[in-house]
Amino acid sequence: MHFLSDNSASVHPAIWDAMRAADASDTPYDGDALSAALDERMSALFGRECSVLWVATGTAANCLALATMVQPHGAVVCHEEAHIEMDEGGAPGFYLHGAKLLLGQGEGARLDVDGIRAVIDPIRDDVHQVQPHAISITQASEYGRVYRPEDIAAIRALADERGLRFHMDGARFANAVAFLDLPPADAAGQVDALSFGFVKNGGMTAEAIVFFDPALADVAQYRRKRAGHLQSKGRFLAAQIHAMLDGDVWLHNARAANAAAAEIAAACGDRLMHPVEANEVFVRCTADEREVLRRRGFGFYDWGADAARFVSAWNTREEDARALAQAIADL
Repeated sequence: MHFLSDNSASVHPAIWDAMRAADASDTPYDGDALSAALDERMSALFGRECSVLWVATGTAANCLALATMVQPHGAVVCHEEAHIEMDEGGAPGFYLHGAKLLLGQGEGARLDVDGIRAVIDPIRDDVHQVQPHAISITQASEYGRVYRPEDIAAIRALADERGLRFHMDGARFANAVAFLDLPPADAAGQVDALSFGFVKNGGMTAEAIVFFDPALADVAQYRRKRAGHLQSKGRFLAAQIHAMLDGDVWLHNARAANAAAAEIAAACGDRLMHPVEANEVFVRCTADEREVLRRRGFGFYDWGADAARFVSAWNTREEDARALAQAIADL
């Protein structure tokens, strides 16, 4: 019974069907009909003009998006627990040619205006200090917390005040939309670019960088090629994204994952470390208690010395979620 990561979930059947259908001769790279249709497709979804680039990984999506916004002598403000800081192996520094990450704080791994100001206000406006060029937030956050529209609007206002670009890491954007039960545009707010995750939500090898400023997309195309992410048969990546959007598969999958996490969380009581607003559940438990859970057949990651993380996915079976909830209650 797997609760290690939604990355380990199986690929949704609609993805396989779409890739088989795309297995025909077409223009290479991103000149195919499916890739060309992504701009219009995402523009309809978000209700504003979008330019979309596919890439194979979330790390590439985040870093290529940020590389269009940040010069090598600049910096990105992000939470100290942000994925780009903790789990991308130095990729931001590589793609951004040495630009820094400036780390802020905020409850539930969510940046807020006060946390951002605490980072950027002490920076002198001179050549001796690295200047912030962009802000990056994660929706849902690394602790499964969701930014509300008013939170994003407040950060946007600060970004405008300070002349900063605004990026959203949306590896679990679908889970945030499902939790908020609002249009995707409200869950994204007025960011300049969104890394729209699909792999964690039933996709196989396709993520979308959604640029709400087409000029950024023009730059990103060259950076994507230079980084080795312009795949010659890009229609297979585009096909995956279309398949997830068709019939709102992306949203149905996220709702299923969130529901499983909510069932597990309901059994955790005082063990719960963070409110569960997406598909991650962080639970206080000792090493001995974690061993008990593993002997009962559950796979998950330790989270420090006295905690565990459980992640549900689009295909988490109801009986597995119930079994884990009962096992935690039995500890």
